Amino acid sequence: MKSLTPDELVQTLNWRYATKVFDPTKKIPDQEWAALEQALVLSPSSYGLQPWKFFVITDLALREKLVPHSWSQRQVADCSHFVVFAIKKNLSEPEVDAFLARISEVRGIPVESLAAYRGMMLSDVIHGQRSLRVNEWAAKQAYIALGNFMTCAATLGIDTCPMEGFDPGKYDEILGLPQRGLSAVLACPAGYRSDADKYASLPKVRYPLEQVIERLP
Repeated sequence: MKSLTPDELVQTLNWRYATKVFDPTKKIPDQEWAALEQALVLSPSSYGLQPWKFFVITDLALREKLVPHSWSQRQVADCSHFVVFAIKKNLSEPEVDAFLARISEVRGIPVESLAAYRGMMLSDVIHGQRSLRVNEWAAKQAYIALGNFMTCAATLGIDTCPMEGFDPGKYDEILGLPQRGLSAVLACPAGYRSDADKYASLPKVRYPLEQVIERLP
C-alpha cells in the first residue's frame, strides 16, 4: 500500500486549515467523495459501537435553510458537500445487540461467543457510570470521526471546516432527527477554498513542539 512520506504528511497537515470561504463553483469529484464517505464509515469509536449517523447534504435549498441557524456562516451553503454529525441518543441494549449481530455476520462467528464482550459494554456504557452521560460519551465519539474525516480530506487536497457554531435544536427540527432518536452535535463543510479567503495564506499558529510534547523515560 502506498503511503505518504513523513515530510508529505507534515506538509499536508500544514496545508489544512479551517476554511472560512469556499468556492461554490468547485465540486468534489464523485470518486473522491466516495472515499471520504468510506473514511466516515471506517472511523474508530469506543468498543466499535459507532453511536452515530452522518448526513451528507448537497441540496442547496436545504443548506440555505440551515445557514441562519449556523451563525450565518456561508460555508454551509458555499461548500461542495455539507456533513452533519449526529449521535444516537440514549443508547440502550438493542444498539449493543445490533452491533454484536453485525460482528457475527462480518466475522462469521456465533453471536453467543460474544457474551463476555456484550457484558462489558452493558456494564460500562449502558448500565454503568458512563450511562449517566451516555449522550456526552457518544458526542465524543463523533469528534473522533470528525478528526478522521478532516485528515483524510486533507490528504486528498480537499478543504474542510469543523463547526460547532450552529443551533443543534434547529438542525434537529429541520432535518427531522428527534423522531429518529438522533441529535446533531457537529457539522463539517467540505470543498475547495476560495481565492478570497484571507486565512488560506496565513501561517498556522501552534505552540512549539517542546511546549506540547513531553517524552517520559
